[in-house]
Amino acid sequence: MPVPRTLRHDFFKTWTPEMAYVLGFFAADGSMLRNGRGAHFVEFTVVDRIVLEHIQQYTNSSHRISTRERGGNTKTAYRLQIGSKEWFTDLSRLGFTQHKSKTLQFPSVPRKYFSDFVRGYFDGDGCVYFGEHYAKDRGKMRFVFTTSFTCGNRTFLEELHASLLQVGLLGGRVAVKGDKSGYELVLSHNDSLALYRLMYHTGKISFPYLPRKREKLERAIQVLGLGKRLRE
Repeated sequence: MPVPRTLRHDFFKTWTPEMAYVLGFFAADGSMLRNGRGAHFVEFTVVDRIVLEHIQQYTNSSHRISTRERGGNTKTAYRLQIGSKEWFTDLSRLGFTQHKSKTLQFPSVPRKYFSDFVRGYFDGDGCVYFGEHYAKDRGKMRFVFTTSFTCGNRTFLEELHASLLQVGLLGGRVAVKGDKSGYELVLSHNDSLALYRLMYHTGKISFPYLPRKREKLERAIQVLGLGKRLRE
């Protein structure tokens, strides 16, 4: 007999900071499936188990987090699979579909919860780059600090970019990834600073986030001496 599981089946019906974050993460690293027997599943797969623990907490889910060993030098992945027709229906209403990697559409996110949605998507498909490179034009080493979002659907990133420009970012560009596997929205260090301010509000936070990505952003901000600009 199947073990009964707890779940907030109405989780995706009402916008909250937690719902927006989980929806953003689902847009990046989630999937949905209706199988041949009519069962409906929503699944999250990630290498950072803490994100799945956040999702369990905010959705009151007792579904088990499973481990997926992938061998070689590939990091262990963790999966949270939830059976819920109501979740499947609500995610469909929000514009998501099965096999969404190439068809992903940007949902209509209320302005109040936009930063939470962006933070969730960033924790799934966002990247921070910070390193030193030799600049020929200056004849010395210089730091390079950028952030980026990736997606298989260019339109999704273009709509994300347009929305970010409305809340304070000034630049950025969408381009084909170097390995041709999809697209990326790349932000310079000035816009990366604005993105940090948007996602973390520069104050005490109690909402979900992925620590390693925030810490990498904060290291770059500290080394480059950009902390004062956050407080302006």
